[in-house]
Amino acid sequence: MRKLGLIAGGGGLPVEIAQHCEHSGRPLFVIRLKGFAGSDLAPFAGAEIGIAELGKCIKALKRAGCEAVCLAGNVSRPDFSSLVPDLRGMAVLPRAIAAARKGDDALLRLLVGEFEKEGFQVEGAHEVMDDLGLPLGPLGRCTPSDADRADALQALEVARTIGRLDIGQAAVVAHGLVLAVEAQEGTDAMLSRVAGLPAHLKGRPGAGEGVLAKAPKPIQETRVDLPTIGLATVEAVARAGLAGIVGEAGRLLVLDREALIARADELGVFVVGVQPEAL
Repeated sequence: MRKLGLIAGGGGLPVEIAQHCEHSGRPLFVIRLKGFAGSDLAPFAGAEIGIAELGKCIKALKRAGCEAVCLAGNVSRPDFSSLVPDLRGMAVLPRAIAAARKGDDALLRLLVGEFEKEGFQVEGAHEVMDDLGLPLGPLGRCTPSDADRADALQALEVARTIGRLDIGQAAVVAHGLVLAVEAQEGTDAMLSRVAGLPAHLKGRPGAGEGVLAKAPKPIQETRVDLPTIGLATVEAVARAGLAGIVGEAGRLLVLDREALIARADELGVFVVGVQPEAL
């Protein structure tokens, strides 16, 4: 079993991966990215390293005997002028800035390539944990109506369209009307905007109408930054007066699955996986 170097940003995904490795007996070393990784990762063997300290990161992974790496968690786009890179980071920085101008996916592909050059196998979170992906069909007891299905397919089409432009991964549609698309603010902030819209455009908590769709960008490096939902997403969907969530089966990560299903059922929110060809 290859030792995994987990390069951890914020949110629940890195913690879930670390706990999975611990429970399954997979050797693990965690790179906690300064300013992003949460304190829940502190008990795991690892090191805290800045996002521009690429050389220090690679050396730490090699000293720890890691053969594979997984990049997981939330990392907001940095202010490149404020970074303090090490020598390896300084060498990569001009290419990183140029890649960032093309979009987030180009920047992530550059980082993946740097780790592959050093001989690391890059694994997606869904490859480390094969039960992270959204399955086909309803995840809990709640199911979409015919109107919800129409909104879901339209929302997925919109999400994929903005993904082609490397804008975001999510969209909200209700009654055939696009209520919001995700950009740099992220899904939670987008859903907060939707919650502030008039109720006749969507619904209200407990009687939701409209669907949140999340889909990977068509150009995306699927080993990093697959769209993710968790308990907070389900609760935000309910607060926004929406009926449910839809994603591509196997291409949307579901965190804390059992708790998420229980909460979705409690709130009356459906979570459904569809085949990519359903678009």
